[in-house]
Amino acid sequence: MKKLLGIVLALALLLSCTAALADPVKLTYAEVNPLDGTIVGEMAKAFKAKAEELSGGEIEIDIQAGGVLGSEDQILDNLLGGGNITDISRISAFALTQYGCSKASLLSIPYTFVNEEHFWKFADSELAQEFLLEPQELGLGLRGLCYGEEGFRHFFFKNEVKTLEDLKGLKIRVSSDPVMTGMVSDLGASATTVAFTELYSALNTGVVDGAEQPTANYRSNAFQEVAPYLLLDGHTLGALQIIITDAAWNKLSEQQQGWIMEASKYASQVCREKVAEIEAQTFELLKQDGATVIEVEDKTPWVEACQETIKKNTEAQADLYQKILDMQ
Repeated sequence: MKKLLGIVLALALLLSCTAALADPVKLTYAEVNPLDGTIVGEMAKAFKAKAEELSGGEIEIDIQAGGVLGSEDQILDNLLGGGNITDISRISAFALTQYGCSKASLLSIPYTFVNEEHFWKFADSELAQEFLLEPQELGLGLRGLCYGEEGFRHFFFKNEVKTLEDLKGLKIRVSSDPVMTGMVSDLGASATTVAFTELYSALNTGVVDGAEQPTANYRSNAFQEVAPYLLLDGHTLGALQIIITDAAWNKLSEQQQGWIMEASKYASQVCREKVAEIEAQTFELLKQDGATVIEVEDKTPWVEACQETIKKNTEAQADLYQKILDMQ
C-alpha cells in the first residue's frame, strides 16, 4: 500500500512538473505605429502586461511594432486569407469595411462623434459589442476584442493650408476606404492611396501633398519633418479596435480566453486615460519641432461639404447610424 501511494505521489509530482514546464501559448501582436510616444503603443503594452500577468506566464504576447509585419491592409489581407503572420492586431475601426463589415463603416463617417465622451458612450454600450462581433457573423475568421481611440484625425501638409479653398487640387493620401476617399473628394482634393509604411517617402518626394492621422501618430512617425503644417479639422475620431483570429482564439482554453478578454478591457481603459495626456504632450513637442498648428475655427463649411459622402454611406443603415448620433 505504501509502495502504491509512493507511485501515485511520484506520478502527481511528475504531472505537476510537466505542466509547469509546458510551453506558454505565444501570440504575435501587430502594430503599424511605434510603441513609444503613441496611444496605440501604450495600448499594446498594457494588453501584453495584463495578459501575461493574469495568465501567470501561460500566455506570452510578442509585440511587433513599427510596421515590421507590413501595413494594416497587408496584415488584414494575410489574416483573412488564412495566413499566420500574426494572431492579434490593432486596426482602425473602419478597416474591416472593405471586407464586408458594413457596421464598421459607420465609425469612419466624417463628423459623427462630437467629442471623445460621445465615442466612449458608444464604446461602452451593448451596440458596440454587435459591431465587434460583426466579422464573426460574416465568417471572416476573426473577432473584435475591444475598442479604443487615438484622438481626432487631422490633415497635415507639405505647404500651408488654412481653408477649404486651399485644398482644391491637392493630392491627399488615404487608406483604401470608400468613406475616407469620398470625404477627401467632397472637400475638393484628390484622394490618393498610399501604404502607410510608404507615406513618409511619398510626402518627401511629392507623390502626395498631404495626409491625415491622429496627432500622436503624426509626430511619432516624424511626418512633421516632411509635412510641417497640421490643420486641426478633426474630421474623424480615430476609433480603433483590437482583433484576434479564430485560429488563435480556438487554441486558448476557456480560462485563457477569459484572460485575453480581461486584458483587452484593461488596454481599452488605459487607452481612454492616456489620450488627453499624450495629445497634450504631443502638441508641446510639435511646437519644439517647429511644426505649424492651424486651428479650424468654424467647421460648418467642412461638415456641409461632406454631406454627399455622409448620406451615401449611412442611408442603408440610417436607424443604426442614428443610434450612434443619439449617444451624444
